[in-house]
Amino acid sequence: MSFWRALAGGFVGTLVLTSALALASELGFTRIDLPFLLGTALTADRTRAKVVGYVLHFLFGLIFALGYWAIFLALGRAGALAGAFLGLLHALFAGTALVNVLLPVVHPRMGTPYSSARDTPLLEPPGFMLLNYGRATPLVTVLAHVAYGAIIGFLIGSAP
Repeated sequence: MSFWRALAGGFVGTLVLTSALALASELGFTRIDLPFLLGTALTADRTRAKVVGYVLHFLFGLIFALGYWAIFLALGRAGALAGAFLGLLHALFAGTALVNVLLPVVHPRMGTPYSSARDTPLLEPPGFMLLNYGRATPLVTVLAHVAYGAIIGFLIGSAP
């Protein structure tokens, strides 16, 4: 179980996850744009927010991949199925506690159920499992994160 394979899995997994979410958005299944959501935490400039958000999203994808790697090391095994399960847990965490509890604390432009647009221009609060971004968003988010985890698990677990 290699550190470098974990990073490779994180890169490929994040590429797939980000592309799947972008495709789902373009096809009208969801309005979620995770890179934009992340980028607007650091800048109000919408174009710059996209670029900053993609960089952050890929960095976080690599960091989470190292977390998956540490879990696989502790378990003593890795594989696509174990990775997919971690991806499911990751999606559930991201869709509940991360975007609804933790992110609004540090994101100056994210709305909450307790804020109003009169206070400052805000991004729409995501809601439970990101439902405020479309009815299909929870499913799209879960499937993309399961694919992310499966890719990482496969790459780490297939090492000789």
